[in-house]
Amino acid sequence: MPPVTLETPLDGVLGEQSAKSLARAFDMTTVGDLLDHYPRRYARRGELTPIASLAVGELVTIVAEVRSVSSRRMKQRKGTIVEVVIGDGIGTVKLTFFNPKAAGPLKVGYQGIFSGQVSIYNGQKQFAHPAFELFDDEESARLTAEEKRHRPIPLYPATSALPSTKIAKFVEKALGEIGDVPEPLPDAVRRKHGLLDARTALAHIHAPDTMEQIEPARQTLRMHEAFVLQAALLQQRQEVRALTATARPGGTLLERFDAALGFARTPDQIAVGDQVAEDLVGPWPMNRLVQGEVGSGKTLVALRAMLQVAQSGGQSALIAPTEVLAAQHLRSIARMLGPQLAPELMPTLLTGQMPAAERRKAALRVASGQALIVVGTHALLSASTTFADLGLVVVDEQHRFGVEQRETLRAKGSSPHVLVLTATPIPRTVAMTVFGDLDVSTIRTMPAGRAGISTFVAPLAEKPGWFGRVWDRIAEEVAKGYQAFVVCPAIDAEASVKANDPEAPVAAAVEGEQAKTRWGVVQVSELLGRLPAYGDIRYRTLHGKMPSEEKDAVMQAFARGEIDVLVATTVVEVGVDVPNASTMAILEADRFGVSQLHQLRGRVGRGSIPGLCLLVTEADPGSPALARVEAVASTTDGFLLAEVDLELRGEGDVLGDAQSGARSSLRLLRVITDADVIVEAREAAERVLDDDPTLARHPGLAAAIERQVGLQERAALAKN
Repeated sequence: MPPVTLETPLDGVLGEQSAKSLARAFDMTTVGDLLDHYPRRYARRGELTPIASLAVGELVTIVAEVRSVSSRRMKQRKGTIVEVVIGDGIGTVKLTFFNPKAAGPLKVGYQGIFSGQVSIYNGQKQFAHPAFELFDDEESARLTAEEKRHRPIPLYPATSALPSTKIAKFVEKALGEIGDVPEPLPDAVRRKHGLLDARTALAHIHAPDTMEQIEPARQTLRMHEAFVLQAALLQQRQEVRALTATARPGGTLLERFDAALGFARTPDQIAVGDQVAEDLVGPWPMNRLVQGEVGSGKTLVALRAMLQVAQSGGQSALIAPTEVLAAQHLRSIARMLGPQLAPELMPTLLTGQMPAAERRKAALRVASGQALIVVGTHALLSASTTFADLGLVVVDEQHRFGVEQRETLRAKGSSPHVLVLTATPIPRTVAMTVFGDLDVSTIRTMPAGRAGISTFVAPLAEKPGWFGRVWDRIAEEVAKGYQAFVVCPAIDAEASVKANDPEAPVAAAVEGEQAKTRWGVVQVSELLGRLPAYGDIRYRTLHGKMPSEEKDAVMQAFARGEIDVLVATTVVEVGVDVPNASTMAILEADRFGVSQLHQLRGRVGRGSIPGLCLLVTEADPGSPALARVEAVASTTDGFLLAEVDLELRGEGDVLGDAQSGARSSLRLLRVITDADVIVEAREAAERVLDDDPTLARHPGLAAAIERQVGLQERAALAKN
């Protein structure tokens, strides 16, 4: 029989039925998957879990002592119920067994681990038919009293079908049978940081003899995760640089554009533009992320790159997440190109909602190479959309697209250059963890002449009278000749259900926060119709479910000043540029994330008119929901807010599922607290790959990359 390794299928070690259970519950298929399932905490024999802290509805695992055992006949049907009360010396919880045999081993005074879902019955907390394991088992018999007192008990993330005690037995069996564990870390890195060998680290995190053994094991495995991930990202960068790209030198098109620009580029726009220009003539395809505040000039940088590609007859495709944004981009690009250059480059819009005849005409211009700049939505990904010479792919608001979509567009050219834009500033450690295979450029300086934005919170839970003042304030701005946005968290609050409202906010309500949306576009429109001050104010609604032509018509009318107040969902979050808009009110602001609030308010204060943003919320004082809103009001620095967002939400939400399959390999690593580990791992991985690009002399690292960043994850990384 072959030796058991991290790659060994679980059914060969645990049997088919157990392997199926683990695959169903946790998507585990190999011994390595199981051993990567680390305990979430540890308990000690004699150290009882506070029962008062157990939350109803939670699946929990606790250490407790049996206080009483009783049985009674069921009233409605035949059979006996066994009721066992367990306690921690202060509180108690009842265990209910409908099969008396299952409760057989439980005796008064016995201690053990009990797992189940907390419910309430007759006013008392209970577990219905829980799983349990008593401490007076064979292992306890082998241990001295001192060892029993000090040996930690691992408690694992579990399900009702797979309690912690059962997972612990699976892990114990796997640890007992596995042979050598490959070392992903070079000896020099292990020695420098005083880390354990891989075999010892796994043994100490799953079966520690003392609590003191746990943290060194965690530190070792945390570095494993950081190092393997960074090495995988750097390998991907190497693979991109092994491709051959068509050099796209600039020329007269770019010179004519710059000459007619009419304003001076900011220092950051020049610096980032130079980096992009250099990439476009390099030997391998550009793979660059440009991040910058709303209005910092990312579109200008992208357009200059498109002109550089167009000089040699190459086409550029800009993919945007919404039709409103795509149409806005097209108008903005045509305006920036001016009447001389626009006819030569023929910027063309291609979206799924265009009339069939118009779409066919646009697709023909793209396929023939007549259109050198193509702007579109997911329609660009269609198999029927072909390019004559796709030289540059620009992905706007990158976080809205999955890796598959980006790769589909990239595959329509021959190793085209890729430029990714985001107006959501990314904390450095997130950039290193998710976008570590991209070169990252940042535009921090803003163009001169912007009046800026003042942001205020309207805390209705404390000051309900401020709600009326919000509408008065908007009316005052309209009276001055300015325009306003009102952003709602739903289209129709009465009918809105998260599952079928794609424009619902990204920040879902948590326990203690308002659970139901009150204000949708429909409700606000009805309210304005009843307010006397709005009798002469022209207001219209805008949301994603409107027909494409109607959406575009509303946006253009707003841009022309024919609409005073635009009541909209988050469809206006990015790309809407109306310099005359001075005010934005965001209703139920606590239902939005920090980054989204910052993005939304970037729609005002874009010209010489001072911007005003009113964050309207009913969140309770001191709640996390209000903290999010107040954080946004406290600063307009998007980079600072990105760090705040990371601390408030945690990296799970910030990283997102679609951006990198590698995220699924992170178990202990936290981008919030482990910045130093990530930086050190990055530098160490760079040294290893510079010296050994194929990892021929680092087989343990190569194996770890294949296992932890497996085939699916590698494919995802390749498409970032």
